[in-house]
Amino acid sequence: MLNIERLKMEVKGITLTDDEYKIYLDENDLMATEVYQSNSISNKRKIYATALSILESIANNPNSMKDYKLDDMTVSQYHENLMARIDQLQAKIDKLQNEENNTNDTSFFMLFND
Repeated sequence: MLNIERLKMEVKGITLTDDEYKIYLDENDLMATEVYQSNSISNKRKIYATALSILESIANNPNSMKDYKLDDMTVSQYHENLMARIDQLQAKIDKLQNEENNTNDTSFFMLFND
């Protein structure tokens, strides 16, 4: 699976062109045509950060802040749900950042010695 395919899985239901996906991936230091490495914490974090960038772009669109009515069904609170998803992704990214830092280097030191 390629990075662009994994990103499309993460933002399922959002339609962008492949060129737009590539720009978002490039901004997060990922190549669209490289193989996705599921065992790499850094790669996962970058995919989530890319998905977060896409969702933030959608959240900046004023049209997404409206309530929609389709036939007898009302789609309300789209923007609130989108912001909740953004918060969830940010929490995932922060967690992965902490895991990556703990495996590479620790920020703790011994202040007192017995």
